[in-house]
Amino acid sequence: MGEIMVVTLINPDGHVRVPIYHHVAVATGSRQVHLAGQVAWNENGELVAPGDLAGQVAQVYRNVARALDAAGATFHDVVRFTWYAAGWKREMYDAFNAGIEQAAREFDLATPPLALIGVDILFEPGILVEAEVTAIID
Repeated sequence: MGEIMVVTLINPDGHVRVPIYHHVAVATGSRQVHLAGQVAWNENGELVAPGDLAGQVAQVYRNVARALDAAGATFHDVVRFTWYAAGWKREMYDAFNAGIEQAAREFDLATPPLALIGVDILFEPGILVEAEVTAIID
């Protein structure tokens, strides 16, 4: 029996293609998984990669992977990633992408819809990014 796809990712015709995400996710599962804001802390609550945006993005993905696994989900069950970036400037985009590329070497990532929202500050000084994640599982 073939694998049932719970999440289908779509780029509508006429939309710009963005390498790190799709514009639409269609979910058919029966259970929702909502991850609270994930930051670049390790298991001891210590900030990983202070001052390094790429390193913090990669650590957030590690934390998301653990949280998804605890819920019985994977990155392929994710329907939405919402990122918050402290002091966001367009020049930070390459470092943000480098963090995603580092995470892609560690994990089998999908490319669900993604939003990146610039904010003045996050939970505490030094935290450069935070992600909220929604997944659907059957």
